Amino acid sequence: MRHPFRVREIAAQAGLSEATVDRVLHGRDGVRPSTARQVERAIADLQRQADQLQLGGRTWVLDVVVQAPLRFSVEVRTALEAELPGLRPAVVRARFHLLQGAGPAPVLAALRKAAGARSDGVVLKAPQHPGVVGAVAALKAAGVPVVTLVTDLPGSPRTAYVGPDNRGAGRTAAHLVDQWLGPAAARARAPAVLVVRSSGADLGEDERAAGFAEVLGSRRVLEVRDDETRAHAVVEDLRTTLHEGDGGGVRAVYAMYAGAGGVTAVLDTLVQHGHEPLAVVVHDLAAEHLALLRSGRVSVVLHHDLRTHLRRAARVLLQSRGGLPGPVRSWAAPVQVVTRFNVPLR
Repeated sequence: MRHPFRVREIAAQAGLSEATVDRVLHGRDGVRPSTARQVERAIADLQRQADQLQLGGRTWVLDVVVQAPLRFSVEVRTALEAELPGLRPAVVRARFHLLQGAGPAPVLAALRKAAGARSDGVVLKAPQHPGVVGAVAALKAAGVPVVTLVTDLPGSPRTAYVGPDNRGAGRTAAHLVDQWLGPAAARARAPAVLVVRSSGADLGEDERAAGFAEVLGSRRVLEVRDDETRAHAVVEDLRTTLHEGDGGGVRAVYAMYAGAGGVTAVLDTLVQHGHEPLAVVVHDLAAEHLALLRSGRVSVVLHHDLRTHLRRAARVLLQSRGGLPGPVRSWAAPVQVVTRFNVPLR
């Protein structure tokens, strides 16, 4: 396992002891495969962040704990690593804990690991759960600041929230749908608006849904759930919903979440059942959404600039530790409405 890094650097990045890292590097017996993979990931992280490590001075170590579909988690890692050089003169290294699946257990384990590995701050994207709130409180008591990313964690002593204005995003989506559909029809079989949500608890989605309902008014809404791991879940749910419906048709789609099934599966299923939406609004410029936007199957993408969010999150953590000047405060950004005519450079 060739590399230019010191054992101490790898151990700090991996959250392991120097002795354990040394055993892995020299191929000694008694090392679990998962531990070896952990060391390999740490070396890969250090190689990607090598430009930062060439600078002198203190190195700040931030832990990024994200429980989300892998597509989004990888985008978070890519965005933060692209922003690390812009944090100079601070020298920052990031350790990533990219978690899939539901339930708080993986998040709690990652937060405990961060606390035990001398973290200088945590960027956290996790669902609401009393255990997670308690873990954030424990980190604060240990002097480790936490910034929530994309979705907030009410009741927790987090340092700040950084991400989109989710309620404003929902209002924007409803306004766009309303403009596309025109006056609402006052009849039982009026066309419906299909809303796609995740199968778990998420405050950011709740805020989007509240903003959407606030502006959409009396239009008929059908709701289905996508799942992070089961690709067919949203298709099965949608087929059941359409079968049980009153036949009024689906004329618009608001996908505030895209899991393993994705927006393409939703649109294909609607077409198979004879529904042709006039308006399709989705979140995030993921590769799938960008392709759908350019092909005309998606009308609008509500874009959140992850690089800006991650840069601000890192700056807030450093400011809270005295590593950078400036006030420590939350930042909820308005979404950018992207059509196929104004796709931002990435």
